[in-house]
Amino acid sequence: MRGRLALLSLCAIAACGASSSDDPVSGSCGLNSAAMGAFVEVPGGVLQKGRGAIYPEERPEVTLHVDGFRIQAHEVTNDQFAEFVTATGYVTDAERGVMEDRPGAGSAVFQGARWHLMREASWKTPEGAGSSIEGKGNWPVMHVSLADAEAYAAWAGGRLPSEEEWEHAARLGLPDPDRETSGAFEDDGKPRANTWQGIFPVANAGEDGFAGAAPVGCFPADQLGLYDMIGNVWEWTDTPFAPGNNTIKGGSYLCADNFCQRYRPAARHPQEIDFSSNHIGFRIVKELEAE
Repeated sequence: MRGRLALLSLCAIAACGASSSDDPVSGSCGLNSAAMGAFVEVPGGVLQKGRGAIYPEERPEVTLHVDGFRIQAHEVTNDQFAEFVTATGYVTDAERGVMEDRPGAGSAVFQGARWHLMREASWKTPEGAGSSIEGKGNWPVMHVSLADAEAYAAWAGGRLPSEEEWEHAARLGLPDPDRETSGAFEDDGKPRANTWQGIFPVANAGEDGFAGAAPVGCFPADQLGLYDMIGNVWEWTDTPFAPGNNTIKGGSYLCADNFCQRYRPAARHPQEIDFSSNHIGFRIVKELEAE
């Protein structure tokens, strides 16, 4: 358990910040119902993978070609995942581990400036026993393992993005292509994504309006029309990082200047494929439709 929680230390449910809609699905900000589930076309092109690297695992910089694809404009939500579960009866890894009484079963929750492994934590009870997702249908689904994300993607007629596809989309969406942190902060330092402002893990100034995850679409869309590619929750990719680990991208609401500067397209981190937490979610991609 200690090893798993150490991995999660890489980088409260809150009041809402900026609204992107006058007709939110739930909560006081976020996308309206017509925008939920929309996909955006990402044109193919050249990717300078790892450009602007800070941490060793982001190097070396490599020039690649990425084919075009479509990507969901926002992270998969609780409502979307609930529809999948209702249709299929799917049980997540976190829930199954508890049902089967596996050693170390449960999911990780960040509370009180530290990580806790909670047997009661799941996508339906994101803060542990007594919590729920009632009224949080348009929050990103969390406490999902790689297998959970892949199962949803297949049911929805898509797949998880590769690391290269994810980074390509994130780079094309940067407000300022020459400034790697422009997806997280405006030129004057004002937050434009859900990250940690202050000294992690002891002081979060909450300048972005949130102390935890935010409903999808509470922050402005990027240049491609994508929401929360940077910050909010980390996102699974289908790209292996190391044995038993896949790459996650984008950073989360726990990424701060002093500890986890992973609110950049180049940022990458390993995550155990059979584990989950309350700062990791995902979005899906689909192939370009034939003309």
